Amino acid sequence: MIETGALLLSLKLAAVSTAVLLLLGIPLAWGLSCWRWRGRFLVDAIIALPLVLPPTVLGFYLLLAMGPEGFAGRITQALGGSTLAFSFTGLVIGSVIYSLPFVVQPVQNAFMAIGRSPMEAAATLGASPLDRFFTVALPLARPGILTAAALGFAHTLGEFGVVLMIGGNIPGETRVASIAVYDHVETMQWGEAHALSLVLLLMSFILLAAIFAFNRRARWLGS
Repeated sequence: MIETGALLLSLKLAAVSTAVLLLLGIPLAWGLSCWRWRGRFLVDAIIALPLVLPPTVLGFYLLLAMGPEGFAGRITQALGGSTLAFSFTGLVIGSVIYSLPFVVQPVQNAFMAIGRSPMEAAATLGASPLDRFFTVALPLARPGILTAAALGFAHTLGEFGVVLMIGGNIPGETRVASIAVYDHVETMQWGEAHALSLVLLLMSFILLAAIFAFNRRARWLGS
C-alpha cells in the first residue's frame, strides 16, 4: 500500500519550494547573466555549493542555524514563533537552498544565450529596462525557465539528507516520501518501499520527459 500522506507532503513541499525557487532564482540568474564584478565568483561558488556538498552536511548546518541556539531560531523565537527546525517552513527553506543551483544555472544559461542584440533592439524602440526584462528576456528564456522549474521540482521531490536533518521524521508534518522509503527498507517492508519508489520514479520521469519534449518542439519551431 502506498503511503499517500508522505507522498502528498512531498508534492506540497516540491510545489512550494519550486515557486519560491523561481521567485528568487530568476532575478538572481538575470543579475548574474548581465552584471560583471570582481566578487561574482564568490556568488557563483555559494550558489553551486549544494552540488558538491554532502546533503547531510548542509542539513546539519541548517539545523544548527534553525535550532533554538541558531541565529534563525533566535529570530523566530524573538518574533513570538517557534524554531524553524522540524517544521514544514524549515523544510521549504532547506529545500530552496539545496535546489537553488538546479534552478539558477539553467535560467542563467538561457538569459546568456539570448545575447545582447534583442535587448539593444528593444532599447532603441524606447523600452525601459523593466519592459525589456518582462517583454523580451522572459519570453525568450521560457524553455530554460521551464527546465529549471522541472529540475527544481524533481530534485526537491527526491531529496533525503537535508529533509531528514532539518525535518526529522514526524508523520503528517515532516515525513516525506523519501524518508518513508528509507523507513520501509529498514523494517524490511520491501513491497511498500517498491510501490512508493516506483511512484516517485514515474512522476520524475514523466515530468522530465514532458519538459524535454516541450523544449525540443520549441527549438523546432524556432529553427
